[in-house]
Order: sequence, then structure tokens, then C-alpha cells
Amino acid sequence: MILIKNGKILTMEDTDYDKGYIVIKDGKIVDIGDMEYFDEERYEISQLIDAEGDYVLPGFIDAHCHVGMWEDSIGFEGDDGNEDTDPVTPHLRAIDAINPYDRSFREAMEAGITTVVTGPGSANVIGGQFAAVKTYGRRIDDMILKEPVAMKVAFGENPKTVYHQKNQSPVTRMATAAILRENLLKAREYKKKLEEYNKNPKEKDKPDFDIKMESLLKVLNREIPLKAHVHRADDIFTALRIKKEFSIDITLEHCTEGHLIADYLKEEAVPVMVGPSLSDRSKVELRNLTFKTPGILSREGLSVAIITDHPVTPIQYLPLCAALAVREGMDEYEALKAITINPANNTGIGDRVGSLKVGKDADIAIFNGNPLDFRTRTKYVLINGKITYKNA
Repeated sequence: MILIKNGKILTMEDTDYDKGYIVIKDGKIVDIGDMEYFDEERYEISQLIDAEGDYVLPGFIDAHCHVGMWEDSIGFEGDDGNEDTDPVTPHLRAIDAINPYDRSFREAMEAGITTVVTGPGSANVIGGQFAAVKTYGRRIDDMILKEPVAMKVAFGENPKTVYHQKNQSPVTRMATAAILRENLLKAREYKKKLEEYNKNPKEKDKPDFDIKMESLLKVLNREIPLKAHVHRADDIFTALRIKKEFSIDITLEHCTEGHLIADYLKEEAVPVMVGPSLSDRSKVELRNLTFKTPGILSREGLSVAIITDHPVTPIQYLPLCAALAVREGMDEYEALKAITINPANNTGIGDRVGSLKVGKDADIAIFNGNPLDFRTRTKYVLINGKITYKNA
């Protein structure tokens, strides 16, 4: 067993501890509380971390990035995020492209980021399946937390720009929405035929296997949401329109102009992943980019996650992005939630990570100061109860 003691513990649950302890066994948190009530005779502690004067938090989570898909400092040979030969590729799986040896995994982990939700880019209308993975390991199969976690779709400039250059549809926002609808309708029909066959296999023909439609069934069955790349307000509304048409789940990724329509988003009550805000306004869709967005949406009661969209913003600067959001008006505790429990809940992995709670994975980051102070350094990182980084 591992004991972390004397730390300032921010659980991201209902209770924090100015001087608390955490007990870890078999990769899980088995006890947490105030040092005043710690019973040292109850446990056989084999490893001790004295966090006196340190901040102890759940490992940070980036809910939208492309770590391992665009490998650091390599170029084309390491760029495996966009199969831009077909605008409809729901059958692509991130785990078949992620390289755990991408050094950005190490940089993320050293910054206290223990889980990343990573996957295809936004060249295609339907890009493929995202995965939630831990940031420590050598084989992606051993790092997976949940897969698939979402189906990536993209609205706005990216698909129309990519396929305009190829003289191929979509070259307009209308076509992007139409292609998405077409494939969701095809998947709905495919589902109907499968159900009819399963109910009466003697009378009904089984539909020909279609791997694209099989992949989209997870969306129609609400097993995973659409992970919708949307910057402009009109694209956000199109994504929400399609959500309602098909009665499916959706998360709004980037949500750059979300602050302009915060009242509408409050009514919709969908999860929002805001960022990358630490970047230039490289295209028209980003003309209203501001670090004020996460705070505005948070104050409307939305579940806000702050994201890097790595490599757009290098992933190790996720805490800095949260700090800049605080500078621009976001509540400090809400900003910490935006890189811990909110991204966990928004991506369907909150049962295992995102907060310090008995029964959850022992993914823990220990800092020598407030993690939203850019001068703060990471002292320890634990993933699945194993010390994966030490700088103490």
C-alpha cells in the first residue's frame, strides 16, 4: 500500500482537506480523509509520500487532443490523424494510430495530466472513433481507459476547405450537414433491418455487413456521443439541430463562439469542451477567440472542460490554459474542475477518474504549490497507483 499524507487535498468532490491523507492499494484509492482521523494501525504501508505543504489533486484530463496521432517533431511520417481521402470514415479507430512513444505523452504526464481523450482530426465530416487513454505505458492496449469514447464529426471550415481542394463534396456547410444526416439515416435503416432480422431470421434477410454503419450504431444506440468540432455559433446550432433530429448525444468541441450564445447553450445543457484558446486566430472561425469563454459558459451552469487540442496548444500547457481562464474571469475552483472532473464526466469516464474518491483509479498529481500558478512544479505523478514521475 501507498500512503500520501499531510497534503492539501483537493478532491473535486464535496470535501477537501487542508491536511489530508490518501491510501492506495492495487491501483485504487481505498481511503481518504483528514490526517487527524488517520489510523496508521489499520494499514500495512509499504511506501510513503509526505506531501507536507503540497497540493494533491486528481490527475488532470485533456478531453480533446490528438496526442500520439500527430507525433512531436516528425512530420508526415508521424501524422496519422486525418484520413482525408473520404469524408466519411466512422470505422477508423484512434488506437490503431496512437504511438505511445510520442514524447508528448511524457510531457503530458510530467505536467500532471494522467488521461487524454485523443483521436482523429477534423478534415472529414465523420472522422472516426476517439479513445480515452492513460499517459503512461508502452503498449496502447495497456493504456486504454475506454474505447471508443466518442465519434468525431466536424462542421465549418475544415471539411469544406479540405474537400474544396480536392474538388469533392463537401465544399459548403450545407453539404457537410447533409453528408452527416445521410449517413445517420443509412445507419438508422441498417439498424432497423438488423432488428427485423434478429426478431424473425426465417422471414427477414440479414443486411449485408457494413463496417461504417456498424460503427455508427454506437451513436444511434447512445453508447457514445458525437464529438462535434464546432467553432462558429451557426455551426454549433447545426450540430444541436442534428442531435435533436436523431435523438443522439453530443458534446460541443472548441465552442469558440459559445460565449455569444451562452443563453441558448444553457437551455441545451450539453457538455462543452472549450479551446484551444492559447493559439493565434489562424482562420476566420477564430475571430472571436477569447479566454473569457470558459468562465462565461461556466457561470451559465454548463459542464465546461478546458482543452488544448494538442498539438495546437502543446498539451503540457493545459494547466496554464486553466490559469488564463481564471485571469479572464473564471472561478478558480471551476477552472480546476474544467481539467479534472468535468472532462471526466463529459467524456463518460467519471466513474474511474477525475476526482479523488474511494474506488476510483489512483491517478494523482502532487504539486509544490497551486497548480494554476505557472511557477508551480509537479513533484509526483501516480497512474493506476504507480509512481510514474518523481521530481521531489
